[in-house]
Amino acid sequence: MNNQELANRLIGRGRRMGASEVEVFIQNSRNLSVRVRNEDIETVQEAASGGVGFRVIVDGGMGFSHCNDFSDRALSDTLERAIAFARLTTPDDHNSLPSVEPHKEVAGLYDASIANIAMDKKIDMALELEAHAMKDPRITHSSGASFGEGETEVLIANSKGMLKTYQSSVCSVGVSVVAEKGEQRHTGWESCARRFFDDLESLEKIGMEAAKKAYEMLDPRMVPTQRAAVIFDPAVARSLVGGIIAAINGERVLQGASFLKDSMDERFASELLTIIDDGLRPGGLGSKPFDGEGVPTATRALVEQGVLRGFLYNTYAANRAGVESTGNASRGGFTSLPSIGTHNLYLKPGPDKAADIIANTQRGLLLKGVTGYGINPVNGNYSGGASGFWIENGRIVHPVQGLTIGGSAHDILNSIDMMADDLDMSRSFTAPTFRVREMQIGGA
Repeated sequence: MNNQELANRLIGRGRRMGASEVEVFIQNSRNLSVRVRNEDIETVQEAASGGVGFRVIVDGGMGFSHCNDFSDRALSDTLERAIAFARLTTPDDHNSLPSVEPHKEVAGLYDASIANIAMDKKIDMALELEAHAMKDPRITHSSGASFGEGETEVLIANSKGMLKTYQSSVCSVGVSVVAEKGEQRHTGWESCARRFFDDLESLEKIGMEAAKKAYEMLDPRMVPTQRAAVIFDPAVARSLVGGIIAAINGERVLQGASFLKDSMDERFASELLTIIDDGLRPGGLGSKPFDGEGVPTATRALVEQGVLRGFLYNTYAANRAGVESTGNASRGGFTSLPSIGTHNLYLKPGPDKAADIIANTQRGLLLKGVTGYGINPVNGNYSGGASGFWIENGRIVHPVQGLTIGGSAHDILNSIDMMADDLDMSRSFTAPTFRVREMQIGGA
């Protein structure tokens, strides 16, 4: 019996057991992890897994249960358990499963050839990557290099006639090394992940970038507390943008725990800020034809030239808000219920060059590393630890560590005055370099 036949049979069984609505989520996965360190193989782990998650509605109550045993007895017991849980929960008129909507297929999600590539080649890639990262004499230690791959098949079916499935794959390489100078030690890490094996970047390029991130932060200096420009490197944009995304989560908006809850179709940020959520990008790491409930994904402008254009909803939150799901149900697998998340999230690039942003900054911080929470989605306050490079008269003069940056989201987001064109669309969360005209920087 194939998975489609199994799903239909289980839906019928759930209805006969008393559920008014039944969802079956079937997932089968295979993962490989290779890790090397100091030219030795540390681990090679390969595993296959699979399971079924049941979500049912009985008299308005919702229940959920899952198992990784595909025997008929185990599936029946798990389904019965989900129905029993539903009968114990408080009825909620907003509980429902989505109806069938046609979705668009997304190209470039599955590379069937990854599994057929020789294991020796994958091990050799990790060893070669480590060797490239260790070439620079300033690099003294390896924290290890890795190769990883995974492939997944997902099927979602429900009692409203939905039956959808897709396959996806991913492969990745990464390396971490340490640079030393006297008592100083600094770690650098770089990685690359792609849907298709042949699309991985040059191992030499990845290794050299990891080494650079380690040694370029040696000999940091402190700067005095002041207000100055902050240039956000693409790698740290999440610290700012992540708070916006959390604040437009439909559940948080319904709870009133969002600084953007009353800002729909209003300008709250610089006209340079446009944020897109794209679930349909060919080959995108966050792409999928439908979300964790089977609702079609789409390409949506969440923020358009500083104006808030949309919140994020799964089916339950959309029902509560009296709107339609936006196709943003996020699911960790067959063991979890749908939450809310994004797909391929990016900031629209601007007209500037990253080098020109630096050259046009008289004094400020090129932000490369952050710690802390970034923007608080409830009150919009921003704070965090910071490291990177200090800029004077349009030139990088030295690395800095141990700083703090802070301010209100309103002030920071409206002070974005330069946006670069250096957008790397190979990542699922990406942004170009951009500058905030002025922020509070805490130093010596």
